[in-house]
Parts: sequence; structure tokens; C-alpha cells
Amino acid sequence: MQTSGQYYSLPPLGGMPPRNPDPDTAEICSQTGRYGYHSRLPTPEPRMTDSSLLIGDIGGTNARFAIADPVQPGFSRAMTLQCGDFDTAEHAIESYLGEVDAPRPGALCLAAAGPVVDGVVRFTNNHWRLEPAELKRGFDTQAVRLLNDFEAVAYSLPCLETSHLAPIGLPEAQPLGQRDFTVAAIGPGTGLGAVGLCRRKGEIFPIVGEAGHTGFAPESQVQIEILAILRERFARVSDERLVSGPGLENIYWALTRIHGEKKTQLNAAEICALGASNQDPRAAETLHLFFEILGQVAGNLALALGAHQGVFIAGGIARRYPDLLVNSGFRSAFEAKGRHRSLMERIPTQLITHPEPGLLGASYCALQMREGLM
Repeated sequence: MQTSGQYYSLPPLGGMPPRNPDPDTAEICSQTGRYGYHSRLPTPEPRMTDSSLLIGDIGGTNARFAIADPVQPGFSRAMTLQCGDFDTAEHAIESYLGEVDAPRPGALCLAAAGPVVDGVVRFTNNHWRLEPAELKRGFDTQAVRLLNDFEAVAYSLPCLETSHLAPIGLPEAQPLGQRDFTVAAIGPGTGLGAVGLCRRKGEIFPIVGEAGHTGFAPESQVQIEILAILRERFARVSDERLVSGPGLENIYWALTRIHGEKKTQLNAAEICALGASNQDPRAAETLHLFFEILGQVAGNLALALGAHQGVFIAGGIARRYPDLLVNSGFRSAFEAKGRHRSLMERIPTQLITHPEPGLLGASYCALQMREGLM
């Protein structure tokens, strides 16, 4: 179990008054110990009760919960729980509320690593199931919203400050601001999430799908050989079979087969550690190919969505190894789109370094629920 007392409150997506960002107005709250800003603007009259806004970002391995700021996108009392420790999401939420001593939530907004079909989430890499009816009954509220985890990441993108973004090659990215834009985000973790976000005439629209399950298209001889080997293990080889935590293990296993080596199979954490330190040449080769293929897939997503204003890289793997990402073949592979190379060279790519973009995006949605806009 991991907890964070840090308070995240960032610039809002249009319509909601920001708190004054002047550092002179910032202070530590005497009751909670959290860091935040005083507002010189009046607090809008809420349309819900003053009970808490519970938000969550639930992946295949971890579930992150927090309490959303009631005024602008942001959150506090963040905690990470292991999904495997709980039979259901409801049990995990109950545990979280008890640990942080939070009141029963007046609204729940949960982002989940799986498609929302008929209002229900069935996880791809998790035994939990999320149903609005169960959540409403269990927490005695009618305000429940479920969204895809990368839909939440999409909502966070206009809120991110430059300090929470790191460039990956050229060109230099311009702030999204209030202009019309189309951008994309992609991130390897337990699975491979992908999403788009558009702004048109002041309104933002996420483009949600399961692009991580697009079929893998090799672009080099070694990738062709890896694909052939993985087809012995999987009936269908999607991008997620290579660009994810399990994907690292698949690439490593395939490379040992290609090189005729009888190595002990490593897990993703071991591959990253040994590859980053160059202690295992096969692990280092795995990381090189991993980021190269991530660049290919990110470029394909940019072409598919017309994400000309930028592609954002999310997920814990990339965030833990930013130098490897920046110095890898990612950007070269991103741009290598044949006749469209000149177009790709103009699209900026950035790494999201904010520790919880999913929670940030979920906090925006929870605030919209409070205001009666969702």
C-alpha cells in the first residue's frame, strides 16, 4: 500500500475559475498537512452536497484512489492498493475510505483499464468487474461514472503544466492553450492504453477505443522473426503483446530463441533493471526494441487520429526510464512513415512525468459531475 500526502491542483479545462497560482499565497494546511493555494475568487455554489468526490484509476495490477478537489481539477489523499489483495473494487474502496478517514462519497468517478460496454467494465488484465448499479447501492449515491483509464488520461492533457512534461526529440511542443487541437496519448503498463483528444469551439472530446489491441506490424527483420516466434504462443499478436510489461517479457523470450540461448526467463522488472545497467546484453536489446516499437505504434496512432498537435507518452515504464526513452530509437521510429515522414517530423512527442495523470483526469470528470455537466 502506498500513500501520498501531496496535493495536486492544476490549471482547469475551461469554464472553472482557477485558484491563484502565486506561490506567495501557497501554504501548508494546518489540519491536513497538504500543500495547496488559497483562492482570491469566490467558490462556486456546488450543485451536489458537500460530501467527498471519490476518484479512482484502476489498472491490471494497481488501484489508485483519491479525493477530488471540489473547486478545480486536482486531488489529495492519494493511495495505491494492490488489486490482488481484494475480491472486488467495492472492498478496495471501503478499505481506502477507512485508511484515509474519508466520509462516504457523494459521487464516484472511476477510470478503469478496460472498455466500458453497456455501462459495465470487465477488465482485460484484472479479475474485478465494475457495475454502476452495484456501486450506487454499495455507497448510497446516484452519482457514479465509469470511464476508460486512458479517457481519464486524455482529460488530463490540457491540465498538465510544462513541469509535468518532458520533450522526446524535436520539434518543440506548444502549449495546448485554448486553441483547437487534436492530440493523442499512449502508454505501456500492464497493458497498452491509447486515446485521442480534440478541442473544437471550446469543447473537448475524447476519442476512446482499444487501439492497443491493433495487430502488430513488424518493420525490421528482427521484428519479423519476433512476430513469427510469438505466433507460436498467441493466436493473434497485437501491439500490446510487445509494448507492455508482459510485452517486455515476450520480446526477451523471443530474442533468446532467435539467438539460440537457454536463458532463465526474466520478469519485466528484471529485464528493465539488467537492461538499463547493461548487465545483460539480451535485456538491453529488449529495451531498445521495446522503445523502438513504442515509437512505431505511437506514430501509427498519430496518423490514424490526425494528432498533428502532439502525442503524449504515459505509463509507468516510460516514466521510470526517461533517459532510455529519449536516447532510444523511439523518435526515429515515430517519424519513419515513408511518404508521410515530413508530416511526422512536425508532430511533437512528450513524456508525461506527472505521477497520476489518470487521477487528474478523473478529478476533472468528478468536478463536471458536481457541476451537473456530465
